[in-house]
Amino acid sequence: MRPEPRRRPTARQRALLADLEALFLAEGFADFTLDDLAGRLRCSKSTLYALAPSKEQLAVKVVTQFFRGAAERIEERVGGIDDARKLIAEYLAGVSEHLNRASAAFMRDLAGFGPTRDAYQLNSRFAAKRLRQFIDKGVADGVFRDVHARLVAEMTGLIIEGIQTGVLGRRTDVSDAEAFTALGELLLGGLDK
Repeated sequence: MRPEPRRRPTARQRALLADLEALFLAEGFADFTLDDLAGRLRCSKSTLYALAPSKEQLAVKVVTQFFRGAAERIEERVGGIDDARKLIAEYLAGVSEHLNRASAAFMRDLAGFGPTRDAYQLNSRFAAKRLRQFIDKGVADGVFRDVHARLVAEMTGLIIEGIQTGVLGRRTDVSDAEAFTALGELLLGGLDK
């Protein structure tokens, strides 16, 4: 038996997902029940079940949507930029701006639930890969010192992992957004000729 083809969300479903994203970013998601969400969004539980079969899967869907949308907007932001310094600065500024939208409750819930934490990790790995590409470009273009680009990129990946897992935030009392801003300053200061 073949699985049913995925249906595109209706305009109403897209609006509900956007409202859920805003709500989750502001207040987190772990403490809500489906009844709570239906009441806050003024819809039925069956409407929410049409989006996802459980509250947990709804949280994953909304978190994935947030990171996918952020990645798309950040890629649009850096599209057409040729200078590696500007690519890194704009890319990390975009990451920081998107994470600034997330409350402490959202970040706590994100880290505390395996499937949403996995979505953040996937997004973080993609960010590390993009930064590696920008570093390679800067070295090839002669904009950055001839450093061991792969090593710098891997160290950057470890810093991103430290941000994503909350280790850096706990040790330094900074938000993920602030940490990404500092990472940009560190990278650009260390790579410039």
